[in-house]
Amino acid sequence: MKKELWKRTAAVTIASMMALSLAACSSQGEEKGKDEVSGANVPAINDIALGEDYKDLQASIKILTNRTDIVDTVYKEYAEEFMALYPNITVEYEGITDYEESLQLRLSTGDWGDICYIPSSVDKSELSGFFTPMGDFAVLDGIYNYCQEKTYDGVVYGIANGGTASGVAYNKRVWQEAGITELPKTPDEFIEDLKLIRENTDAIPLYTNFAAGWTMGAWNDYTGIAATGDVDFKNNKLLHMKDPFAPNDDMTGPYAVYYTLYHAVNEKLVEEDPASSDWESSKGRINNGEIATMVLGSWCVEQFKGAGEHPEDIGYMPFPISVNGKQYVSSGGNYSYGINCQASEDNQIASMLYVKWILEESSMFADEGSIPALKNSELPDCLDGLEGAELLSDNPSLEGEEGLYDDMCNESELLTGDYAVSEVLEAALYDSDTLDNLMSTWNEKWTAAQERLGVEVTE
Repeated sequence: MKKELWKRTAAVTIASMMALSLAACSSQGEEKGKDEVSGANVPAINDIALGEDYKDLQASIKILTNRTDIVDTVYKEYAEEFMALYPNITVEYEGITDYEESLQLRLSTGDWGDICYIPSSVDKSELSGFFTPMGDFAVLDGIYNYCQEKTYDGVVYGIANGGTASGVAYNKRVWQEAGITELPKTPDEFIEDLKLIRENTDAIPLYTNFAAGWTMGAWNDYTGIAATGDVDFKNNKLLHMKDPFAPNDDMTGPYAVYYTLYHAVNEKLVEEDPASSDWESSKGRINNGEIATMVLGSWCVEQFKGAGEHPEDIGYMPFPISVNGKQYVSSGGNYSYGINCQASEDNQIASMLYVKWILEESSMFADEGSIPALKNSELPDCLDGLEGAELLSDNPSLEGEEGLYDDMCNESELLTGDYAVSEVLEAALYDSDTLDNLMSTWNEKWTAAQERLGVEVTE
């Protein structure tokens, strides 16, 4: 109880400090004029010609990052490459372990550096109080992915350092040895392929990583775009839908996702004892071919490639659901770069140069195996299995319903965390319940949550 009280008190204090900072920045705007505070002389990111503009600019900038594991190696190399192009600009990185908590406090002071990954605690309405405008959404949305995530009132205040896709990691060599020549596009094709792996190889067809818990929660991520092809499904339609977990004739929607898990487990196509699975060792095991497949976001690919001597064997495919013959992949932005609007004008310009360079010229996306920021860029080689599928991002919630998805998930205890997904695995493993019975119960929970929250059912 004391711990919970401390958290609530800290949250109120942090929120108050951020509000004061926002008010202070707004106050400066009233005194100095809106243009001066927001950086009127700082060019939009799309108006900069790298290597040509601002060659004589002198500045020293600091970048805050959560990547403490590579801040002194990979990120240092990026900084050195940029400084070779702009020798009068010094770039320094600072790694922060407790990133989200630290940034909530440091942003409120205004004296935190020049570039950071915008923490999730900053609401869209607060962006202008902390960060320099990067350009108009109408322009930047045609250039960069995920701009909508840090846009407010038509202005972009942050651009994502690439994105993550929701698909399936697999060992290409094992799948080939099993005799599989074409990646599956439906749940039943996926199950049949797992059977071929069991029959023709020594690998575990599908590793659930059940014991880790959070890895099971990843299955929830496929119930939206991957299962429906609809960018409005997750944040809008689902919330007002009656019985969203019911089966349908074309094997799409949330039911199809949990059908895939249920039958893989029920037909013994997973590890023998899911309760004793081990996340850390599974990385090396999929690298060396002991494991054939894992259902996780594309962030896992580089970890799997780096966990052994066979990085070339790691591939990534769309989740095996097709909507009218087409596959879709849900993708979202990673942390977004934001530039301190209270830094000096020279530092803001230097920061804009660096952000543009790292998004457009660095090797970051190939190094991390993430979806590039530039819309016209090719996917990294490790994600070549996604070619042919359409990558989409969820549309935001309707006005006034911004927190409703989380409320519905928490109230129903569905589509969040690993608890409900674990029910599916256990029912399949022990034959304690059918999938249809389980999904019927979930629909009842969803309806009850809608009634308690006063959600209108329209779908």
